[in-house]
Amino acid sequence: MPVINRIAGYSEEMTGWRRHLHQHPELGFDCVRTAAFVAERLREFGVDEIHEGIAKTGLVALIHGRGKGPVTGLRADMDALPIEEVTGLDHASTIPGKMHACGHDGHTTMLLGAAKYLAETRNFAGSVALIFQPAEEDGGGGGVMVDEGIMDRFGITQVYAIHNAPGFPEGVFVTGPGPVLAAVDTFHIHVKGVGGHAANPHETKDPIPCAVSIVQAIQTIVSRNHYAQDDLVISVTQIHAGSAENIVPDKVYVNGTVRTFDPAVQDMVERRMTEIVAGQAASFGIKAELVYDRHYPATVNDVEKSEFAAETAREIVGDKVIYKEGREMGAEDFSYMLQARPGAFIFLGQGEDGPSLHQPDYDFNDAIAPVGASYFVRLVERAQPVE
Repeated sequence: MPVINRIAGYSEEMTGWRRHLHQHPELGFDCVRTAAFVAERLREFGVDEIHEGIAKTGLVALIHGRGKGPVTGLRADMDALPIEEVTGLDHASTIPGKMHACGHDGHTTMLLGAAKYLAETRNFAGSVALIFQPAEEDGGGGGVMVDEGIMDRFGITQVYAIHNAPGFPEGVFVTGPGPVLAAVDTFHIHVKGVGGHAANPHETKDPIPCAVSIVQAIQTIVSRNHYAQDDLVISVTQIHAGSAENIVPDKVYVNGTVRTFDPAVQDMVERRMTEIVAGQAASFGIKAELVYDRHYPATVNDVEKSEFAAETAREIVGDKVIYKEGREMGAEDFSYMLQARPGAFIFLGQGEDGPSLHQPDYDFNDAIAPVGASYFVRLVERAQPVE
């Protein structure tokens, strides 16, 4: 079965939804206008229930099928990024400093397209829970929705999500069993010295050499404290210090990210980073503080559900499904939902050319929205067939 004909028939309407969302991006938990747009469309479709205000601006909508059965959860993220768009497109962001640079406008559109079809046909048993969440990029909105009890409240038994994938051919699905995306942690290092005139450094306690040594020593965690065949990334991404060429600053801020798959590796990294920061500070006779925040856990696909997802994708795109073991160092807060219920996260190629995610010239490929919507529909219909 290729793209469902009925969904293909309203692809132009889906493009309109997506481009409207693209023009009005919102950040984090503040997806007020986006959530209102989603709820308005869902009411037009005639879904049975809409539950708003979950994780501030998230919502869950229920569509009941024919007869008793389980509940499948389908998730889309709604938030944008704090990036200034440079595409120059007619539907470019109208909000300065904000844009949908990760394709969440497209994810929301795919789930809306599936909702419209499922509400029309109801060719499934049980129910489907449409999960529209805020704050995937920052804030862990998916985790907040889980903490607020959506899985038990709505009786969700399995859960699925799609993410668009620049760099893969248009319409190709990619997934696999087990870990597919990494856990993400953030570290903040505050090095505190005594500033003064740069001509008299002996009268200061310069925090810059200490910060430089900390950054250099942190790199040895990967190369010397970690088994080389396990995945680990530590990246220092920010160093802020000073205000003029003749002033020794009194503080330095160092920031970065850690990507892992094994909680034991996370523990090791935090322990070694704590030791390095304390040791380097002591060697320079100044103070330094490490704040180590654990954020999203690893995104781990259920083996059985990932196979089911791949089989379903093949119904839509034939042999354009890549099913393999393999993982990326990016992160996703859908991981919280997969910790709560079995399910699968799948990527949908949007073209081999063009900018990658989180770039100011990125734009979602509207041609793949009907593909994703059809996949969502068939997941439900295959998982919960009408007897």
